[in-house]
Amino acid sequence: MINLSANKQELIADYAHTAGDTGSSAVQVALLTQRILTLTEHCKIHKKDMSTRRGLQILVANRRKLLKYVERKNKKEYRSLIQRLGLRG
Repeated sequence: MINLSANKQELIADYAHTAGDTGSSAVQVALLTQRILTLTEHCKIHKKDMSTRRGLQILVANRRKLLKYVERKNKKEYRSLIQRLGLRG
């Protein structure tokens, strides 16, 4: 099993604006993206697990809202975030 806490700390360190920053939009989007990727792999294996699929859809919607917020507030940060996470083609 993957050690999620170490991976989570690495993501926070990579996307944080300042030391101790754990709640900025960029960090939240990065953490959501990691959870989405994990649940996507789970759903590929367990095709009939509709509870997880619904949770995945909720996470995707939350990430979409956060990305809209980041785009509205700071276009440059938005473009950087999209490129770093490998989202949108």
